[in-house]
Amino acid sequence: MTTIAVLGNGRVGGNLAAALTRAGHEVTVADRAPGAAAHAARTARIVINATPGAGSLDLLTALREELHGKILIDVSNATIDGPDGLPADLVHPGSSLAEQLQEALPETRVVKTLNTMLFPVMTAPATLTQTPTAFLSGEDPLAKETVRELLTDLGWNKEWITDLGGIQTARATEAAILFVPHVIRSTGFTPFAISIVR
Repeated sequence: MTTIAVLGNGRVGGNLAAALTRAGHEVTVADRAPGAAAHAARTARIVINATPGAGSLDLLTALREELHGKILIDVSNATIDGPDGLPADLVHPGSSLAEQLQEALPETRVVKTLNTMLFPVMTAPATLTQTPTAFLSGEDPLAKETVRELLTDLGWNKEWITDLGGIQTARATEAAILFVPHVIRSTGFTPFAISIVR
């Protein structure tokens, strides 16, 4: 059992929190109440960023002390939304939210994952008709191994998980969000993931 704080109680955060609780972890979900994120982060071993990506950097930078020495799993994409509310551009072109977080929080071990799929797939990867891929980006090998174990608790087979390397590789997976609005407009809001098929 691991103590986990989920920052963000929307569809992504709520889905992850429920699945991790079912897997036997002690999970706290921080809502938007003042001080909730700080309290949750302070008492957890692992913190999951499931907040809207455009505001994540400011929110998490303010929690530098609470996140010191922790593993921060970043599942968000920092995007500028178009008129229809779907992602239209990246907040950090030429970089990524994960890279910005790691730079701002040098004493926190940032791992990017689960950001290349619609949220239902994060906790039910086997429901897709083909094998999905979960990507890992981060500087700390032990932190990535911990995240890999958490992913298996969410139903990911280890062979479905691909370690891309350092945190800079997150700019590639974050850019994949630009596929999402076009796919949704074409086929509707049906769960899908970006996968490597061999």
